[in-house]
Amino acid sequence: MISSDNVLDVVIVGGGAAGVGVAAALKHAGLTEVAILERHVVGGSFQRWPAEMRLITPSFPTNSIGMLDLNSVAIGTSPAYTLQVEHPTGKQYATYLQAVARFFKLKVNAGIDVFDIEPDTLGFTLNTSQGEMRARHVIWAAGEFQYPRTSCFPGSELCRHNSQVRAWSDISGKEALVLGGYESGMDAALHMAERGIQVTVLDRGSAWSAESSDPSISLSTYTHERYEKAKHTGNIRLVPNAEVVRVDQVGTEYDAITADQGSFRTAQPPILATGFHGSHRLIQNLFEQREDGYPLLSEEDESTITPGLFLVGPSVRHDQHVFCFIYKFRQRFAVVAKTIAERVGVDHSQLEMYRQWGMFLDDLSCCGEECVC
Repeated sequence: MISSDNVLDVVIVGGGAAGVGVAAALKHAGLTEVAILERHVVGGSFQRWPAEMRLITPSFPTNSIGMLDLNSVAIGTSPAYTLQVEHPTGKQYATYLQAVARFFKLKVNAGIDVFDIEPDTLGFTLNTSQGEMRARHVIWAAGEFQYPRTSCFPGSELCRHNSQVRAWSDISGKEALVLGGYESGMDAALHMAERGIQVTVLDRGSAWSAESSDPSISLSTYTHERYEKAKHTGNIRLVPNAEVVRVDQVGTEYDAITADQGSFRTAQPPILATGFHGSHRLIQNLFEQREDGYPLLSEEDESTITPGLFLVGPSVRHDQHVFCFIYKFRQRFAVVAKTIAERVGVDHSQLEMYRQWGMFLDDLSCCGEECVC
């Protein structure tokens, strides 16, 4: 049972890339009364990725020249150096996160579900599967992968979301239909095509042809390169401007009906590559909402209506700026850590190292581009 006798300075909900990374930043800021609550184990969502799925951003051990590995969540660490892999799988990346948690001696409480968060006079009471817990500040870092978009159109319940596939090698048959042509959809198509399956990818736009250097908008160069290598097999067919409006079951087969491109039949449930809702919806009553449905945040990534509640991870939005990749949302860790350290009254001078590593401390900066996920 969790003891509610003591009030911690910070409780972090979620032990993934965002939760582990911000916990390390808090430690650098001099905060010691910090706990991570994780539903499964550290890196649990990454462990649930399809076995063949890899990070699209490359890892490279650049710490020695003063730059962070793109997939690093803590200063002085590198997934590339730890794993000896440039594009880690989900399970490999979970191993890296677990190593970071051990190295920084982070206080992780695994196997705990957080049901709700209630503001009170001392901060917050968290109602969990193992009792109540008290904290002056809460950082929501629960991520997205376990909250897929599965109700996109009539008949979507007949489909299988890509996050529900344990391994693409489990998919059998001669043909497959993928609904969604961004990273997850192309990844699914490429893995199945490698196994000789004829794959048709339907996208309501043409994600594979968007021109931008920002992978929040267009396909990554890693995925483009893989697709170019796979084209010669003739196993992938890309259909742009094919917005699916419903899926019907016809006997033992499935018809994906589009608005303008007709229907597409497949012998097995179509693969939904429609993205994720984000876990912030579980506590949306504690945030004001932006027009796009994401939480409205202060410049310190704090709720504008619930003081002491912060958001980190891929759901962070500021104006048109989207921090949906690890190398983006980690830029906000030091901002949150500094804000909390100042309120608690601890010496956070060690956080100056974050500025030297090109990470934010006291300004709201971004790539300067408008980006969408």
